[in-house]
Amino acid sequence: MSESTVIEKLKRTANECRLDIITMLEKAKSGHPGGSLSVIDILTCLYCHEMKVYPNDPMNEDRDRLILSKGHGVPALYAVLAKLGILEREELWTLRQLGSRLQGHPDRVKLPIVEASTGSLGQGLSIAQGMAMALKMNQSPRRVFCVMGDGEIQEGQVWETAMSAPKFKLNNLICFVDCNNGQIDGHVTEVMDLSPLPEKWRAFNWAVQEIDGHSFEEILGALENSKKETSKPTMILAKTVKGKGVSFMENQISWHGIGPSAEQADKARAEIQKTLDSLG
Repeated sequence: MSESTVIEKLKRTANECRLDIITMLEKAKSGHPGGSLSVIDILTCLYCHEMKVYPNDPMNEDRDRLILSKGHGVPALYAVLAKLGILEREELWTLRQLGSRLQGHPDRVKLPIVEASTGSLGQGLSIAQGMAMALKMNQSPRRVFCVMGDGEIQEGQVWETAMSAPKFKLNNLICFVDCNNGQIDGHVTEVMDLSPLPEKWRAFNWAVQEIDGHSFEEILGALENSKKETSKPTMILAKTVKGKGVSFMENQISWHGIGPSAEQADKARAEIQKTLDSLG
């Protein structure tokens, strides 16, 4: 399959997942559309192209691992897992309901196929480092991917891992930061400015890449580059748009943590469907 065909397929899958994200949140009447829509292109590339996964045996020991540290973006993860057949699509509509396996943040007790219960922000990278170290000790070729939010890395625990992962030469640890410049209290640059972010991670001895987090070519290119690292963990700073794909949600902090009404959901789906139709 040519690269252009792969990318077109990934684009279509990501936008189909966007449709499901909107419907999940509409039915739940709550949730986090902004960060789910900003991260879905990254998760689609990881699960549907890059990672070694076993849809019929999702806990196979030979799998790659992914920690969604920004747990509030889990509708995006559920949507991708349903695309792979790991979840039944109909189960998506139970998001945030009492007794559902699909909680508003990943719950490994209810849903063991997620690698960790996350959402207490700042903890996922530490978990991912521990998994990467264990795989190294077991001489496994498998990799660990961690996806964080930019507001999340205001947490101090993140920077403890920033120090220690390079010490242990964890080139099997690849982290994405979904840099959408939005968190519940406002823009990241206003709440607690992180700049200069690339320089900070380089100073901690990570292999740093900066990409457009909605360019499938750049996401896949960054992942290819990560395979060349022999002694450093990789940090991919992905510039994204909060609410990507729905014009009235894009870059709007108010859409960080509310579900759309039926009317808003219909409008959002119409926009996403127009994008899908343009893909042919």
